[in-house]
Amino acid sequence: MSAIDYKKPIIVAEIGCNYKGEFEIAKELIRLAKASNATYAKFQKRHPKELLTEEQYNAPHPVPYNSYGDTYGAHREFLELDQEQHRALKAYCEEIGIGYATSVWDMTSAREIIELKTDYIKVPSACNNHFEMLGLLRDGYTGDVHISFGMTTHEEEETIVKFFEEKNAADRLVIYACTSGYPVPFENVCLLEINRLRDRFGSRVKEIAFSGHHLGIAVDVAAYALGAIWVERHFTKDRTWRGTDHAASLEPAGMTKLVRDLNAAHLSMSYKESEILEIEQVQRDKLKYRKH
Repeated sequence: MSAIDYKKPIIVAEIGCNYKGEFEIAKELIRLAKASNATYAKFQKRHPKELLTEEQYNAPHPVPYNSYGDTYGAHREFLELDQEQHRALKAYCEEIGIGYATSVWDMTSAREIIELKTDYIKVPSACNNHFEMLGLLRDGYTGDVHISFGMTTHEEEETIVKFFEEKNAADRLVIYACTSGYPVPFENVCLLEINRLRDRFGSRVKEIAFSGHHLGIAVDVAAYALGAIWVERHFTKDRTWRGTDHAASLEPAGMTKLVRDLNAAHLSMSYKESEILEIEQVQRDKLKYRKH
């Protein structure tokens, strides 16, 4: 396995749809992500009638308490922001000095976000087998493409990476170790998957990343130590808010501590520049055992 290049960690506050369908709450969450020192504030973009079958659209939400509509489709429509609202969110991110990004779930959403000229576009685990959309992002977009590998077989991972290699586009591909669950118990986080992805794809893609759906911030530093330069965590103002993702999200205090700890880990990832550091020499002169 190749040595890890410990670049400065990039921390993504995955706001997703945690703004409860309200544009002003979306802007507030951007401000909170910025105040937490996250690198990016990230959202999600869907066209529910394109993404869902008629049966899925008209079915009730599987957890009625979390629903914002009478059907799952109505729930998804309520939470959606349109392209112009996303354009405004990107402009607001630029105004206050934080990166903007979005996951896309369907062709129309991908086309709309491509027009915004973002640094990168994310493909969620649920859609990483949507090769028509992957082709659009590979061939019709110049930014980086980030793809989560939750609920994905090793064979499917290989197929996705080869798909980008076919057009010499894997050098702008970032792949995420991920377990798809909300929240994920620690025994299912499976951090050593980062090692496996580095071993198999580290020399073939741009970077390896980690998307965590666990509780707390204990394992994210370990993910970085294993080689995940990008660390993405769901982000909310209040974990008790109604919605599927809030329980697996960090609040601002947690995100602030996560950024602090990852940056501390970054500063720590080095070898001693000399056998005895200057800070140690003082202690060596004072404390090192000397035979009398």
